[in-house]
Amino acid sequence: ILLGCFSISPDSCTNTRIEDCFIVSGDDCVAVKSGWDEYGIAYGMPTKHLVIRRLTCISPFSATIALGSEMSGGIEDVRAEDITAINTESGVRIKTAVGRGGYVKDIYVRRFTMKTMKWAFWMTGNYGSHPDNNYDPNAIPVVENINYRDMVAENVSMAAKLEGIGGDPFTGICISNVTIGLAEKAKKLQWNCTDIAGVTSSVTPKACDLLPDQGEKQTSCNFPDDTLAIEEVEAHACSYSKRYL
Repeated sequence: ILLGCFSISPDSCTNTRIEDCFIVSGDDCVAVKSGWDEYGIAYGMPTKHLVIRRLTCISPFSATIALGSEMSGGIEDVRAEDITAINTESGVRIKTAVGRGGYVKDIYVRRFTMKTMKWAFWMTGNYGSHPDNNYDPNAIPVVENINYRDMVAENVSMAAKLEGIGGDPFTGICISNVTIGLAEKAKKLQWNCTDIAGVTSSVTPKACDLLPDQGEKQTSCNFPDDTLAIEEVEAHACSYSKRYL
């Protein structure tokens, strides 16, 4: 169990479990990474098989869970559940840009509670900073199979800001069973969507036209039924005492 003011940043990690954390941060509470631009592409080590659960986050200026922006080695199979965000800028944030390459795919989030947020969902393909000028302008990141389900929010300024990449949209976005309660001074436009594709089901307020409501055709978005190897690892408590001789 972790308690304190910090961020957790798994970078190029396989089989990682983050659980039972209370985090107060001025940055992303959990920032999932895998290298930056040509350096991440060359190293080629993705972050995958990541479990995040039973997390409480306070981050007024950033996200509860961020995927990227340093994601050039790839991010895949992230499973987050039973998350609470309070006074946090956004719930789940995906950040990438042309030149970063790599991918963010097979992301699964469920049972997420948000209280006092700027955005519930936020993703962008225009997070344009680079470490130097040696990046490949033809390195286009892939964002696909993003699943959010069983979520509730209150006092939210804007439901979603979803911005893919022109000519290479973010695809396979699924949002189901989500209720977003709006702030008193909420934005008039609740879903701002460009260059994305996907579906929704039982989402309030109604999503943008690029995420059409499937009604009874689809009841919930995917969340894997299998168990990852890291979930079978037993955590052991440790203690330390200092003796003076």
